[in-house]
Amino acid sequence: MPGSTQHPVPKTSAGRFFEDFHLGDVIVHATPRTVTAGDVSLYTALYGPRFAVQSSDAFAQAIGYETAPVDDLLVFHIVFGKTVPDVSINAVANLGYADGRFLKPVFPGDTLSTTSEVIGLKQTSAGDAGIVYVRSIGRNQHGEIVLSYARWVLVRKRKPGTPAHAEQVPELPKAVLPEELGEGCPPIDLSAYDDALAGSPFRWGDYAAGERIDHVDGMTVEEAEHQIATRLYQNTAKVHFDGHGARSTRFGKRLIYGGHVISLARALSFNGLGNAFHIAAINGGRHVAPLFAGDTVFAWSEVLEVAALPGREDVGALRLRLVATKNRPCADHPLKAGEGYDPDVILDLDYWALLPR
Repeated sequence: MPGSTQHPVPKTSAGRFFEDFHLGDVIVHATPRTVTAGDVSLYTALYGPRFAVQSSDAFAQAIGYETAPVDDLLVFHIVFGKTVPDVSINAVANLGYADGRFLKPVFPGDTLSTTSEVIGLKQTSAGDAGIVYVRSIGRNQHGEIVLSYARWVLVRKRKPGTPAHAEQVPELPKAVLPEELGEGCPPIDLSAYDDALAGSPFRWGDYAAGERIDHVDGMTVEEAEHQIATRLYQNTAKVHFDGHGARSTRFGKRLIYGGHVISLARALSFNGLGNAFHIAAINGGRHVAPLFAGDTVFAWSEVLEVAALPGREDVGALRLRLVATKNRPCADHPLKAGEGYDPDVILDLDYWALLPR
């Protein structure tokens, strides 16, 4: 009967478990987000990025932007954060990224929303969890795609041992091709690009494949900072906030959001890559090991490829491997140890960045 409370419909959600996902599902994520100058300022306060294009309206306008664009990773985190309640709230781990494309600049005042399509499912051999592959799309208020990326997460089952759905592992490109880069960057007026103001004399042609760059500096992560950052993105993953629940996990404490590590490493990379002003694509990435409050992050980069962009004489692309470590400076470029990663490595990210020519 109307108003009966004998069998009320649950008003809260525990989120999706592995058996709740089906191939082809399209999920419309809640809470569109208007990006403000305040968001940009807080992001700068949390990570300290110094790239001139995102820091100065005057610099950005002089070279061809309508105003300073929002940092590419702030866009990524906001779009990603929308997906967490529906995709990874019950995840054991975020396993990787691929085929990420930044397709249009975002400016303060733009509103971002996200949808995700389930493109793959694979149950683990233990039968208590499964890998969910999704393609997430971020759009602005005009419906234009600003970001597209794939990721895969290990998600718990609600009832271990329940039969698996139809399985499919999607084929994802190992890298975005150079000719597919550049949509998110307007034509750049090189005559107005001031190296002194940008903070580096090194442009696209000054780098060579195989070059390794120690970014020298380190940043210690504080408990309050990483939680503020994760809330900024409206990322609701319990492992980052619930200290009480974390005591019963194998780590016994809260984990730092993996995207926090990416932003820290990217900010550190300014020392050596100061003109790499735009992330054009993310080819792949792995969070190799967890990070905790009190740890100090260091980073180094390797130039994997130097590529000209067809039809672009203003910018060129560097394919970069960005490696982050915890509590270990990177003068010796730590990466692998035997068949696995060096135990101090926490991030291995493969991405394309654009630089002025």
